[in-house]
Amino acid sequence: MRGLPQPATRPDPLSEVLAGYRGSLVWVGLFSGVMNVLMLAGSIYMLQVYDRVLASRSVPTLVGLTAMLLVVFLVQGLLDVTRQRILTRIGAAIDRRMAPRIFDLIVLIPVRAGLRQDALQPSRDLDAVRAFMSGLGPTTFFDLPWVPIFLILCFMLHFWIGVTAVVACIVLFAVTLLTDRATKDPTAVVSREAAARGGIAEGVKRNAETIVAMGMQKALVQRYQATNGRFLKANETASDVVTTYGAVSRIFRMFMQSAMLGLGAYLVIQGQVSGGVMIASSILMGRALAPIELAVAHWKGFVAARQAWARLRQTMTALGDQAEPMALPAPKRMLTLEQVFAGAPGSQEPILSGLSFSLLAGQALGVIGPSASGKSTLARVLTGAWLPLRGSLRLDGAELTQWSAQARGGFIGYLAQDIGLFDGTVADNIARFRPDADAEEIVRAARAAGADEVIRKLPSGYETRIGEGGIALSGGQRQRVALARALYGNPFLVVLDEPNANLDADGEAAVTQAIQHVRDSGGIAIVVAHRPSAIAAVDMVAVMKEGRMVAFGPKEEVLKKVLAPQKGNRTS
Repeated sequence: MRGLPQPATRPDPLSEVLAGYRGSLVWVGLFSGVMNVLMLAGSIYMLQVYDRVLASRSVPTLVGLTAMLLVVFLVQGLLDVTRQRILTRIGAAIDRRMAPRIFDLIVLIPVRAGLRQDALQPSRDLDAVRAFMSGLGPTTFFDLPWVPIFLILCFMLHFWIGVTAVVACIVLFAVTLLTDRATKDPTAVVSREAAARGGIAEGVKRNAETIVAMGMQKALVQRYQATNGRFLKANETASDVVTTYGAVSRIFRMFMQSAMLGLGAYLVIQGQVSGGVMIASSILMGRALAPIELAVAHWKGFVAARQAWARLRQTMTALGDQAEPMALPAPKRMLTLEQVFAGAPGSQEPILSGLSFSLLAGQALGVIGPSASGKSTLARVLTGAWLPLRGSLRLDGAELTQWSAQARGGFIGYLAQDIGLFDGTVADNIARFRPDADAEEIVRAARAAGADEVIRKLPSGYETRIGEGGIALSGGQRQRVALARALYGNPFLVVLDEPNANLDADGEAAVTQAIQHVRDSGGIAIVVAHRPSAIAAVDMVAVMKEGRMVAFGPKEEVLKKVLAPQKGNRTS
């Protein structure tokens, strides 16, 4: 899939998931087999009624046959309900089992594939697979193998009855193939435009205040309507194809069943078959054609599920199960970058070029430079959010990737420009939503960030619900809570990207206090900043320009070099 990294060779994760329900699918197959055998009861009943009951005029025989037929239909109905319930539960079980992996993909796609891949597509694909598994579509594939059995029985009744049934099946199979060919492209367009439409809606939700304040509704609604129009057009095309071919297959089946009655009547007149055979042949051919007709009717869902399955397989193979690295001790000594080149996810174009430096425990680095110089990219690489294109990033001599994401979370704190708070309480957000979070640790982090007093003034203190994105808080309050989250657990490496962007003088003092806290605790702090006040507590400074580090060293020396040319320009 475009934008995803090339997959390594390893077992197909989806096949492994599906293999876990092989036993249940075998039971569905057995139930389908019994049901198809029981479906012969209608034909046998008609044979007996026409050839025995009417000839003997025996009412008790008719009552007995009818009673047995009722029992058969009741058993058939019970098996049908059970089969469908098993399929529904298989679909739900696959969803439950895959949900954690799908969530991982939603997190990984933006930081590994970037904007080229829709992060929510795996979730929609899983919904399509589950919906298909829970519908009538799968039952068709369990019934299709029984079509030859019904055809053989038609040949046993009479040669020309069998030939007629075979011709009818071939025509319906051709209709099925035409349906597949005609729905393949429109279904892919439906999926693509649905993703685009969802992306626009998500962007509108995220930026609703800006849209309302700047009167952007009409401009954006035109964009939404254009995407929605393409989605509806493709959906109409796919639905029209399935509806048209479905109607053709249904009308053809009805005609062939009537034609079979006509053929049976002709053979009865010729004395080659009995009246019971005439009725039974029509029922048998109907049973032979029913799975094929059902396949045509549900082909749109099948194609959508097949495409979704293929996308999931490719995405999960590329980004899915990663080997869990051996547990290493948390770093405590140093951070080292060696010739690091890095770019945006999904791109091979470097934003950072050849960065190399080292920091020891207890040091703090201020990263300064003009806009678009690569400062935020460096922050993302340092935290492991973005992977280097080449070069190495080491903590205590070990590559950052030698720790799992869960393990890295224990010794890395990160405050991004896009703060990224979640719906929940203040305490939940500071504790990173860990279920075993310690209350004292939460308060300690808040105090280190200078946020404890601010939080206690909220309506419910640490239990205040802040809404999606922290909408219930002011900009400064969100910044303080996010800073406390970065300091939670006393991490060894703390990376702060524009930490004082929304803060007043007290807030900036809190940032300085937080950086000093990291240093005093034996950690390493890295601060990306435009305002000099953010680097008051650092001892090292790096100057970035066009993705390169043009200066690195003790703060006083570097700032003196940077500021000296500016003073010279002012005097001249």
